Amino acid sequence: MSKKVVTLGEIMMRLSTPDFKRFVQSDSFDVTYGGGEANVAAALCNYGLNGVFVSKVPDTAIGQAAINHLRRYGVETKYVARGGNRLGIYFLETGASMRASQVVYDRADASISDVDAAEFDWDAIFEGADWFHTTGITPALSDKAAALTLAALKAAKDRGITTSIDLNYRKKLWSKEKARKVMTELCAYVDVCIGNEEDADTSLGFQAGDTDVTKGELNLDGFKDVCKQMKEKFNFKYIASTLRESYSASDNGWSALVYDGETFHHTKEYKVRIVDRVGSGDSFASGFIYGLVTGKSMADAAEFGVAASAIKHTIPGDLNHATKSEVEGLVGGDGSGRVQR
Repeated sequence: MSKKVVTLGEIMMRLSTPDFKRFVQSDSFDVTYGGGEANVAAALCNYGLNGVFVSKVPDTAIGQAAINHLRRYGVETKYVARGGNRLGIYFLETGASMRASQVVYDRADASISDVDAAEFDWDAIFEGADWFHTTGITPALSDKAAALTLAALKAAKDRGITTSIDLNYRKKLWSKEKARKVMTELCAYVDVCIGNEEDADTSLGFQAGDTDVTKGELNLDGFKDVCKQMKEKFNFKYIASTLRESYSASDNGWSALVYDGETFHHTKEYKVRIVDRVGSGDSFASGFIYGLVTGKSMADAAEFGVAASAIKHTIPGDLNHATKSEVEGLVGGDGSGRVQR
């Protein structure tokens, strides 16, 4: 049987301007759906695993459209609760060259923010599960959503299921102070922590020395120090940080650093020309989880994850539609981009 991975979070409608237009230029929007944990579940299904998504959406045609979007990629959605007022929306203006991408949220009072842990049958949800994943976005939505995240993590740990969290700090959703308080409590129930250099600071208060994310510069020694601090405080089994070197909104360097308490592994670095970077961190998380849950070593899991997320940069939309064979080919060195006939 394939491994079962459960994810918990919000799914939103994404409205993006076509053809790199600015919001003020556009007369129409392209519609798709996505969200950190939903993106992970879909990618894992794409790699042959059983991805299960847990959430709450409104009992409307729009809520059903979001669910249908995930179902088309094989995601199990039967544990999604129905109710509440609305589905969250985010607007995306894709940047290019020196012009950064812009995101505008319209997600206040979304169904997932008015939720109760009692709405979910954890015994049924976690039956046969091998892994549980969530992100720092979900607890940022409301106190109720934070309580739900904590309940889910505790339920998974009580059943001996490996847990992971992607820190994913969103400054438009909550303050550093609130994030650090809530995330510190949640991380007590986490086995695998995923994030980047900025998230480690904003969500948990750990800083990488001599690194400025706005300059697109990296300092691996600084990150290694942060990983050691995180290991000492939370005793995570694995810590993973994606490393982005931002040359412009169009061109980035992309790699990852992983740590198991004894050994660091810095993956191969990819030079990526960006089509759509939204969901790239989720693509790394799903690839890393896929590797670990299927028995790969930490280093091999990280290489799979960073290759998967490098490909995601070339794919429009939130979801990563890269196939397992494509990812494995890139890990093996086939990054020529030649037409496959």
